[in-house]
Amino acid sequence: MTETILEVRNLTVRFGQIAAVNDVSFTLRRGETLGLVGESGSGKSSASRAILQINRPSSGEVRFCGEDLVSASGASLKALRKRMQMVFQDPRSSLDPRMTVGALLEEPLVIFRIGDRASRKAKVAEMLHLVGLDPAVASRYPHEFSGGQAQRIAIARALILEPELIIADEPVSALDVSIQAQIINLLVKLRAQLNLSMLFIAHDLAVVRHISDRVAVMYLGRVVELADRDRLYGMPAHPYTRALLSAVPVPDPAVEARRRREILTGELPSPGRLPSGCPFRSRCPLHAALGKPEICGKTVPPLLEIAPGQAAACHFAGEVKHQHHQPRMTDEASRA
Repeated sequence: MTETILEVRNLTVRFGQIAAVNDVSFTLRRGETLGLVGESGSGKSSASRAILQINRPSSGEVRFCGEDLVSASGASLKALRKRMQMVFQDPRSSLDPRMTVGALLEEPLVIFRIGDRASRKAKVAEMLHLVGLDPAVASRYPHEFSGGQAQRIAIARALILEPELIIADEPVSALDVSIQAQIINLLVKLRAQLNLSMLFIAHDLAVVRHISDRVAVMYLGRVVELADRDRLYGMPAHPYTRALLSAVPVPDPAVEARRRREILTGELPSPGRLPSGCPFRSRCPLHAALGKPEICGKTVPPLLEIAPGQAAACHFAGEVKHQHHQPRMTDEASRA
């Protein structure tokens, strides 16, 4: 996984005076899954839509396989979008209820003028089988399916053009817990089978732990930590990351009893009225513990590498690293 397939540099998305995404940068390697996590309102979905140019960014660069998406338009953007697809949070609202499943899956092939009618029907059957559905369901309508089955259909539609990049925007948050595991396992299998690159957006850190190679943590439109999966879950460097991990229950009483809780105080600031300096300082337990250092109120901390494979946007990330960290969330615990 050395080739960069997606490069995002200083991406900013504004809605009026509010920066929903503020100076976000990261890369995604071919065959890799990058998890993008954070509370509701952190800018995860706005960033994903700006990457695909569904909503045009206010500034910054987005390059897919070296091609500039921000300046692309018309036929050139359409050709690039064929290689990038999105799976949305709610499959029921993303599937047209007036169309059969077969028509929904065939539609992208028709738009891009791929194959004749017979070959398209065969491709639809192939994709339904790939996501674990009987090809005979092609004649049915979306309302006839459960949430998990509908999301499998949405995944099949996203994959039918054989894209290189999938952006999955909270693809399991609208599903029952038992069904979530099935969809996550399906995405893991498809990623390996089809050599997909994936940007996986979620607020559930246990889910992200299972599927991601690296994880980016967002807070109020900014990436505050970016690290390899094992390092982030084993030794988080940003106090916000520590608080998020602290809230994830571990189904092992012995481990749960030893864990320290990082409780955030105060309300999430309004994106239109951010505190000066570090946007997290008004809720930061480290800021309070260190006597409210002046630098936190004056300077926005840049995202800087603090260890191989780990970057954090905190003036005192080193202080966090050297504190005793809580028991690590294991693979088994995160999947439970």
